[in-house]
Amino acid sequence: MTRWCGHPELAQVGGTKDPDLAAVAALGPDLVVMCEEENRREDAEALAVLDIPTHTLRIRAVGDVGPAIADLAGRLGLGARWSPPRLPAPPPRPPRRAFVPIWRERRVGQPTAYTTLSDDTYGASLLAALGILDVFGDAAERYPETTLAEAAARGAEVVLAPSEPYPFGPRHAAELEAVAPVLFVDGQDLFWWGARTAAALERLARRLADPTG
Repeated sequence: MTRWCGHPELAQVGGTKDPDLAAVAALGPDLVVMCEEENRREDAEALAVLDIPTHTLRIRAVGDVGPAIADLAGRLGLGARWSPPRLPAPPPRPPRRAFVPIWRERRVGQPTAYTTLSDDTYGASLLAALGILDVFGDAAERYPETTLAEAAARGAEVVLAPSEPYPFGPRHAAELEAVAPVLFVDGQDLFWWGARTAAALERLARRLADPTG
């Protein structure tokens, strides 16, 4: 586990961008599972030099989850034990336009900078399955940087503020409401793909349907 994971009882081996490769090797893994988005190619290459096999997952959309996990299961010799997440039926109402901040950084003499999502991300894909359109979906960068003024100018109808990677919470409500009404959502449901994807879709659908719940 990395030092950012919520399981302190497990061995910690550094961060996703600065793993302690010696600590990884000391664990004697049969396989190191890596993620294209979070982990670095040079670390995979360093593990190969240590004769430690790796398997890299590439997830850009909800539709990638099933095939990627099935491929990993095959690599582990587990066979077809994975059922792809079942997408909910499209909501009957028109799509809602959302601004999804995932990071916040104050800068001296400048407006606070926010990082958000383009359509080429798992989070935006998950929201699209729930009838939510990302107002920065057409951005050239996968994770563009913006301001609240620009988000408001793009016509956001709601701000979906996740609990991670940046811990957005009620203390940020007043500033985010400059864009649109704010709904705080579980960041793990929005970004942690894999075995939790199907249930995450259901939980987020309920949260979007009942903002007061």
